[in-house]
Amino acid sequence: MARKLSHKTRRRLSLLILLVGLPAYIVVAITLVGLIDRPSILVELAIYVGLGILWALPFRRIFLGVGKPDPEEDPGEH
Repeated sequence: MARKLSHKTRRRLSLLILLVGLPAYIVVAITLVGLIDRPSILVELAIYVGLGILWALPFRRIFLGVGKPDPEEDPGEH
């Protein structure tokens, strides 16, 4: 049974994914597309859109609700 991550942990992990993981993924995607002969612009666009969606799928549970206030935090603490 998997442990549920706290809101604070998910926020930190999502920030790490966006600041480190996404740029690294972009470099890898550009490198891989560059290995094949240059396809037409529409095919290349479709590849990048597909890869853009593909990277986020494993992380959708981490990003869920990150922009909202912590549900476990007392609303009067601010």
